[in-house]
Amino acid sequence: MPVRKIPKNYRNVTGIAASGKAVGAAQFESTLERDFLALLEFSPDVEQFEVQPVVVKWHNEQGAPRSYTPDVLVKFKADTNRIPWLCEVKYRADIGKNWDDLHPKFLQGIRLAKQNGWRFRLITEVEVRTPYLENVRFLMPFRFRAVPEDDSERLLDRLRVGSGMTPAAIIESMSPNRQEHAEWLPVLWRLIADHRVGVDLDVALTMNSSLWSLS
Repeated sequence: MPVRKIPKNYRNVTGIAASGKAVGAAQFESTLERDFLALLEFSPDVEQFEVQPVVVKWHNEQGAPRSYTPDVLVKFKADTNRIPWLCEVKYRADIGKNWDDLHPKFLQGIRLAKQNGWRFRLITEVEVRTPYLENVRFLMPFRFRAVPEDDSERLLDRLRVGSGMTPAAIIESMSPNRQEHAEWLPVLWRLIADHRVGVDLDVALTMNSSLWSLS
């Protein structure tokens, strides 16, 4: 559970993201944090994550008490063999502007991560605001779209026997009736969103993207 309540902030966007992987509330206090949580929610490698999981306390050189709350602890699925991440999510401009205050906090985060066998990660807009994020934003709503499993299996069967298939090609192959093509597109997007159909999401998803079966 988050160790502190995120206050209302009139400079940044705050809120709670819908999540099936969050331990406790998936709170965020910037759009950058919100977008990072969306990436975690979508990732097939992430088992769970916890927002503001722990408070680190120490005394500075002058003996004054200090504290630091990292943003997110990410735990990966066992079969990925990846160690957990203790993440701080910050805009690069804010890091440069507030470096004197943030640097000792980051050192404490690194120390805590090492003590627990984790990896400390500083996440900025460079890692988050990518074509992958745009694809995630497009695909995530289709996870909640009701799609008949029979339709999913028909499309997967067609993909398994085809080669060099694209969204345009596979939808065309599902029906000679062009009016039915719009009914098959949500099936395809749902399969991609559920990681049952593979596509390179590091570039913009288009009707000409290359597809492959993952199931």
